[in-house]
Amino acid sequence: MTGTLAPVTAPSRTRRLARAAVYTLVVGAVLFGVGFLVRSRWQPLLSLDDALIQRATAVTRPRPELREALILWQELTQPIRLYFVGTLVCLWVWLAKGLRTRAWWAFGTMMLAWMIGLGAKYLFQRARPLVEEPVSEAPGYSFPSGHALNSAAWATILVILLWPVVRSRVGHVILVAAAIVVIAVTALDRVYLGVHYPTDVTVGVLTGVGLALASYAGYAGWNPPHPTEAHDPDDPEHPEFIDDAGPTSGTIHTPQES
Repeated sequence: MTGTLAPVTAPSRTRRLARAAVYTLVVGAVLFGVGFLVRSRWQPLLSLDDALIQRATAVTRPRPELREALILWQELTQPIRLYFVGTLVCLWVWLAKGLRTRAWWAFGTMMLAWMIGLGAKYLFQRARPLVEEPVSEAPGYSFPSGHALNSAAWATILVILLWPVVRSRVGHVILVAAAIVVIAVTALDRVYLGVHYPTDVTVGVLTGVGLALASYAGYAGWNPPHPTEAHDPDDPEHPEFIDDAGPTSGTIHTPQES
């Protein structure tokens, strides 16, 4: 092939990176802002958390069926299980639908969210809630909630990953609704089991969703928004890259932001 490679224009790349940077700053402000209040033991926040966790566990304690259901959900939404399923979905989107870069973006963002969640726990080192007659117990630190952060990131990433694959409006609604249910139930699960304060899960959800959106803000526009099935939009032979002159004499174009 004799075509020439046209570079991506700087303004397009700059806009994407600027968007991603703004989202990242907002996520960081929430995580570190609330984390600072937790580390400095700001009494109004601690009092509110303690009051809410006592009320939540009082609901769960006399209801063994609810407790068992919450523990089951806790096991199903362990980050390692979520990301195993997420990895399988990424492989399917790559191999069956030809969306290689989209699949790699999703997988990389999942791993990034997992590492950030673990790192944040060791940074802030908040102890787990102290509850009389505890409903359940969990090891490690409390802030932010790893279950909440990872389920929020996982669900948001899968919605974005599958958006061009699920082409109907009804399918899109189902995707978003399922993501909201997973995130909300996981957040409530952590509080009603008494293993996380409401602050932990709230910041965890905001961080998880925010990380996914910040990552996608940097990725969107680099990949064609409507790739066709079974074609890899990163392949130079793909029609997205070759003009009407044909593959042997045309110019290869890098995708532009849309």
